Amino acid sequence: MHALTLRRALTPLLALGGGALAAGCRDDGATPLSPAAEPALAVAAAAAPAFTQLSTFGSHTCGITAAGRAYCWGLNAGGQLGDGSATDRTTPTPVAGDLAFRQVSAGQSHSCGVTTDSQVYCWGFNLAGALGDGTTQSHFTPAPVSGGLRFRTVEAGSHWTCGLTDPARRAYCWGVNDHGQLGDGTTTARLTPAAVSGGRAFREITLGAFHTCAVTTTSLAYCWGSDNEGQLGDGSERQDHWTPSAVAGGHAFTQIDAGYQNTCAVTPGDRAFCWGTGAIGDGKTLPRFTPRAVAGHLSFERVTSGGGHACGESTTGASYCWGQNDLGQLGDGSSVTRLTPVVVKGGHVFVQLTAGSLHTCGITQQAVAYCWGSNRWGQLGIGTADFAVHARPLLVQGAE
Repeated sequence: MHALTLRRALTPLLALGGGALAAGCRDDGATPLSPAAEPALAVAAAAAPAFTQLSTFGSHTCGITAAGRAYCWGLNAGGQLGDGSATDRTTPTPVAGDLAFRQVSAGQSHSCGVTTDSQVYCWGFNLAGALGDGTTQSHFTPAPVSGGLRFRTVEAGSHWTCGLTDPARRAYCWGVNDHGQLGDGTTTARLTPAAVSGGRAFREITLGAFHTCAVTTTSLAYCWGSDNEGQLGDGSERQDHWTPSAVAGGHAFTQIDAGYQNTCAVTPGDRAFCWGTGAIGDGKTLPRFTPRAVAGHLSFERVTSGGGHACGESTTGASYCWGQNDLGQLGDGSSVTRLTPVVVKGGHVFVQLTAGSLHTCGITQQAVAYCWGSNRWGQLGIGTADFAVHARPLLVQGAE
C-alpha cells in the first residue's frame, strides 16, 4: 500500500512556511464539509520533521528524514510505532534507538525499516513471525530480522513482511502465509525470511491485505496469495496462488502498489491500471480480474492503493484519488465516494502519496508532510485524535 520510488526529486529545504493549505484550491462542485470538521493549524511547517519518505497501511503512519531518523504516529496497541510503548501518538514520534534508516514501511500492526547498511529491523505485533526474528514475541522497539541477508527495500503488510535483497533484488517473505502470500509454494508461516519461488529479480514489491505483487526488472508484473476479489489480476476468478502468477493483459509496468482487495500499477507510458475490487477507477463497481485502465486519460508517475481507495501523482503535478471516501480519504473536500479520479484539494505538488486503510498522506517537493481522512487514532499527525471527517490535506505537526 505504499510504493517507494520517487520520480520527482525533493527540492532543497530553503524555507518551510505555513499557509500552503490556502493556496491553489479548486472548486469542482463537491459539497464542502462544515468548517468545524477541520481543526485549526497552529504549528508552522518548519516545526515538523522534513520527511523524504512516508508509509501508511492500517491506522498508523511512519516516515524518515534525510538524516535517516524514523518517526511513526497513530495507533500503537501492538507497539507498531517503535517508541518502546503501547501509547497512541498524535504527532510524529521518534522510533527508539540510534539506527539510521533509508526506508521505512508501516504494516497493519507492525512496521519495518531498512538501515543505511542494508539491514532490516521490524517492530510491533509479531503474529506468526511477521517481525522475522525467529520468534513470535512482539517487540516495542526495532529488532533485527534473522538470516544475515542484506536488503534493498522492505514492505510490511497485514502480519507478513517481504523484502528485496541487495544487490540481487531477490524477494524474501516471512510471517503469516494462510493464503500463500509468502510465495514459497506453501501455506506454512515462516518465522524468518523464505525465498519467493522463481528466483526472479524484482524492481519493486508491495503487500496488500492478503496478497503480494511485484514488478520485475524487465517490467513484468506478478502477484500471489489471496485472489478472492481478483486482486492477483491473472484472470482466474477467486483462486489463490502460492507462487508468483503473471498479471494478465500483456502490459509492461514500472511501478505497482497493492491495496486491501485491489492492485494498481503504472505503465512506462504513464497510464494507470487497476484490478480487483474497490478503487478500480474505471467508473464501475464490478470486480475486475484483469487490469482495467483508470478513467480520464490522465498520466501518472505513481499510484498507491489503500483500504478502499487509491491515489496517484500525475505528470502535471496534480494529485488525484478515487474510491471510498466516507472519511474524506480522497482529499477532495467531500465525503462522497468517487468511481473515477478527482483532484486532491490544496494545490500541493506531492512527490509521494501513500494510502492507508482509511487515510492518505503525502510529502511535497519541500519535504513537508500532509495527511487527510480518518484520524481516530491520531494517524494524521495533526496533534489530535478524533472521529471527524478530514477531507482536505492537513499539515503534519512537530514531533513529540
